[in-house]
Amino acid sequence: MGWVTTQEIEKTRQIDLLTYLKLYDPSELVRIGNGIYSTRTHDSLKISNGAWMWFSRGIGGYSALDYLIKVKEIPFVEAVNLLNDKGCAYRSTPASSKGKLQDKKLLLPERNERSSRVVAYLCRRGIDLEIIKYCIENDLLYESREYGNAIFVGYDNENVPRYASFRATNGMRILGDAAGSDKRYCFKILSPASNSTHIFESAIDLLSFATLRKMDGFNWKEENLVSLAGVYRPRADGTSKVPVALQKVLSENCRTYDLHLHFDNDFAGRTSTKGLMKALEGVYAVYDEPPPYGKDFNDYLCRRIRFSEIEEEKEMMKNGRER
Repeated sequence: MGWVTTQEIEKTRQIDLLTYLKLYDPSELVRIGNGIYSTRTHDSLKISNGAWMWFSRGIGGYSALDYLIKVKEIPFVEAVNLLNDKGCAYRSTPASSKGKLQDKKLLLPERNERSSRVVAYLCRRGIDLEIIKYCIENDLLYESREYGNAIFVGYDNENVPRYASFRATNGMRILGDAAGSDKRYCFKILSPASNSTHIFESAIDLLSFATLRKMDGFNWKEENLVSLAGVYRPRADGTSKVPVALQKVLSENCRTYDLHLHFDNDFAGRTSTKGLMKALEGVYAVYDEPPPYGKDFNDYLCRRIRFSEIEEEKEMMKNGRER
């Protein structure tokens, strides 16, 4: 059991988790309804249309092999042999293949009736309350019922949810994409009147930038704001792969002439910016506009708010002395 062949690995990757549990661990399977299942041991682990997501841990996947390794913590070789020994790798259907993500259904966390924890969390991050309410009222943002996570939603042209990212609101670094997410439809706020598109690594940075625009007297609703949910490493030639979310936005918005890249002030953000600028050179006017200071735009926003508060405190103390 010390090694496995490439063929054995590929066979085991074809079995989806729902099929595996139905065949070999049915007592662990709990049907919730509408084609969605959970597990008896982990009620925050949801299964739907070939994908599964363990929301409380921010872990997800497509196959039973992923589940055995990530959830059951079975060593890789042992997990492959287990699936092959059971013979279940030969019972899967093509529909469960990871390569057909476009046929999968987005697995959205159940919505809470209120969004108080999400509002409080984003306000602590410095996000303007008007912007938060706008996102909630337009179903771009909501609070998950079970854990109170912030859920950022992206839609297709038919206004159908196709993407969702989640972030814990309790101070823990739990974040990721919901199972079945299609990154072509990442979280975004678009304005048909704008000729510029602002690109961010995360939804939090997008909302932070909108808040800063409002603080500076601009109408943030007149901007095209797009979150990529991460960045790509540049290729060997120094160029970067154009993210699918950006490709989608640019293909559908012929009015865009200027691209403003607001990536993080870290190695990944800086190298990705250089690669993307090189890839889009001559097609669009591309500007490198990272936060003036701090790691990302939320860091910059929080520091700027704190600076304003300090200045106000100084002014109040000065006025008190003058009296």
